[in-house]
Amino acid sequence: MHFSLKFILLVVALSVFPLCLEGQIVVPKTSSEFNADSIRRDYDNRPFFGLYKDNYFTVGTSMGEGRPNQANSDVKFQVSIAQRLTRSVLPFHSYLFLFYSQKCMWNVFENSLPMHDINFNPGIGLSKLLINHNRLVGKITFLVEHESNGRSRMASRSWNKISISGAVYLDPNLMVHGKYWIPIIDGGNNKDILRYSGLCQAGLQAVSNDQRWVLSLTLVKREGWNLNYNTIVDLGYRLRKNDNQFLVLHFYNGYGESLLDYNKFHSRIRFGLLIKPKFFSDF
Repeated sequence: MHFSLKFILLVVALSVFPLCLEGQIVVPKTSSEFNADSIRRDYDNRPFFGLYKDNYFTVGTSMGEGRPNQANSDVKFQVSIAQRLTRSVLPFHSYLFLFYSQKCMWNVFENSLPMHDINFNPGIGLSKLLINHNRLVGKITFLVEHESNGRSRMASRSWNKISISGAVYLDPNLMVHGKYWIPIIDGGNNKDILRYSGLCQAGLQAVSNDQRWVLSLTLVKREGWNLNYNTIVDLGYRLRKNDNQFLVLHFYNGYGESLLDYNKFHSRIRFGLLIKPKFFSDF
């Protein structure tokens, strides 16, 4: 099948597929009638298993490289889940959880549809809800995580992070988030990964008053004192009022989009389906 026709059919399929799915966003209860204990109890009574980061399935192409073709177009998708191991019974009302994320770069327009790179990101975290004046305003998390691509020899990439992250709602429509990590680089082929994938990140997420539109911006600071960032932008439109599914326009500009090509610059735009966690997205 001609490449252009395959590209159009895949975009159409992504547009139709979400209509077959159902989901429900649970809005955190922040009313002043709830005290801190009842807010934590409400969270503790939620399911222990759920989504962790944003889950998505997108298709797109590189920018500034001419017309879309087999070499510069692909599918990018991510699956991310978490299992809470305890309720908020640990010191400082914190809770322990396991998480696993898997991100794939898939060359679906090439012969035999090969997977270009698969990145595995398991870890364990300790989180505490941030409650101010009996309102849930965010959370802070300590993480120990590993990331590798499961390849051998010259294609092998891996590193570990000890991270601290936080997310705070400035108002019901605006959340800011940040993450800083101490790297432990054990991959022999990516000793310079900090020059490309950075040491920290920050961003914001804004939601429209009708809760239908969501805009997310994340800047990943690469190593060095100059203003060098990897930029990630997502613009999503909620399909139905109570769904956690969005049509999304995804933009990535910079290095480190995948481990195999961590030191290669990419500017890519993609379109697809985004499924957000019911409570907090992690970044």
